[in-house]
Amino acid sequence: MTTAAAATTHYDRRLLALSVAVQLVLAWLFAHAYDARVSLTTGYLVATGHGPYSPLDLTAVFHHVGFGQLTTIGYPPPWPLVTGLLYKATYALVPSLHLYDLALKLPVIAATVGLAYLVAAALRRVGAQAQVCRRAWAFLLFNPLILFTGAGWGQIDVIVALLAVAALVLVWRGRWASSAALLALAVCAKPIALPVALVVLVWLAGRAPREALRYAAVLVAWAAVFVVVPVAALGWRTTQIRQRPNAQFLMTGGLSYTTVARLVRDPLTLPGHWWLLGLLWVVALVAGLALWRRGEGFVDLVRGSAALTLVFLLTRTWLAEPNVVLVLPLVLVLATLDELDRRLLTALWLIPLLFAIANAAPLQLLWLTFPDAWRSSVAAMGAHDAVLLPVRAALVVAWQVAGWWTAAVCLRRERAPAPAVGAAT
Repeated sequence: MTTAAAATTHYDRRLLALSVAVQLVLAWLFAHAYDARVSLTTGYLVATGHGPYSPLDLTAVFHHVGFGQLTTIGYPPPWPLVTGLLYKATYALVPSLHLYDLALKLPVIAATVGLAYLVAAALRRVGAQAQVCRRAWAFLLFNPLILFTGAGWGQIDVIVALLAVAALVLVWRGRWASSAALLALAVCAKPIALPVALVVLVWLAGRAPREALRYAAVLVAWAAVFVVVPVAALGWRTTQIRQRPNAQFLMTGGLSYTTVARLVRDPLTLPGHWWLLGLLWVVALVAGLALWRRGEGFVDLVRGSAALTLVFLLTRTWLAEPNVVLVLPLVLVLATLDELDRRLLTALWLIPLLFAIANAAPLQLLWLTFPDAWRSSVAAMGAHDAVLLPVRAALVVAWQVAGWWTAAVCLRRERAPAPAVGAAT
């Protein structure tokens, strides 16, 4: 190894250590006032055989007044199963909420590191220079939105992003069965990965229809394993979660365009026939697939996935800021390869971060370590919501402009020449 190569390796290890250290500090100090409690509660319910979709008052279990009968987690079984294992490994042995919450975030931290290395490796395989790959690697390790929503907030979108990108790499390399299994896990961990699955199926159908059918069959089979089997085997009752209004169709607000409507009216759910707006993302995905100029290579797969994921996010009536993390590695690949203006990449992570600040999300993270500061600061910010709502609405408009612009460029871009499936070097 040359001196220059050794210095670069040492420098990368220092950056990696710094990123992990920052994430561990964020993970230890911060926990979202609502979402963290739901995750902590879910782990206990799964570990003790109650099932994650049957709410209980756990005040006596966690010795904290914030653990009354909370709404149950809205995720399919894969992540609740992980929380149950982590509960047994931590709180069941050492009753510390800080330790338990940190354990729940360790998979998120590992996924952040894994995603950085995966994207860098994929870029190398399509011919990007080492320095360019290193910049992309560092971007993912230190991106403020990823660190805030992952290590700080504890959301698992970066895990979904890792699985989705890995599935794209594998299908490009010709390993369709492995790709389908990972993509099924991504969709079952958090259904926001559905657009990526649609893109892969359409991409395969244009190349080899039989392989597309096989891929779909494997995808559905693994989805059943990840969802149906745990529910049936463990006897989980799903009545309450099935009866609860689905955020995919009925809820409004967040980074969605419906926040702009709240300047006039502030409904919690879509009233009357307006619930039909909740189906807009279905129509939008169909239109996006029809407009996508399917190509042959990895970049075409990434371009289609970025476009359809954005179309999905932009047309939902409810959108949480962490969901945007899924599209960041896809857009990063395109921007790194000069397929997309890098200013769009910046807009796609900076606007949601600013929205989260205007939405008091950072203050919610003070709940566990700084409870007094959490109560006083959230109350103070709530008193100024009349001023902050127009700010959030303006940020939503900016997000819509940046998002649709990016999606349009991805959909209209000419097909790029690329190595055939399985022929990457």
